[in-house]
Amino acid sequence: MACMAYVDLNPIRAKMANTPETSNHTSIKQRINKAQQATQANHKRQQPKALLPFAGYPRNNMPKGLPFRLTDYLELVDWTGRILREDKRGAITATDSGAA
Repeated sequence: MACMAYVDLNPIRAKMANTPETSNHTSIKQRINKAQQATQANHKRQQPKALLPFAGYPRNNMPKGLPFRLTDYLELVDWTGRILREDKRGAITATDSGAA
């Protein structure tokens, strides 16, 4: 998850985008755009078919997918993207909506 978030935040850290929603060519943008089309959080229809889905936290018969909920990943990206780092040019600011 940390590697995915790192890659999804690259455009923000490089100041090429202000939010994950505006980050071109990233899976986070695709996931957010698709998630906004569904009315129920973490529903399978919230996930792009071209990407490995978030499967949640099943205990038995693990379905194919990432063992996290989509909302948890969006929060991870949002929180991580808001951390100010001296070695990076960009971050999600308090006035930006972020991924969550």
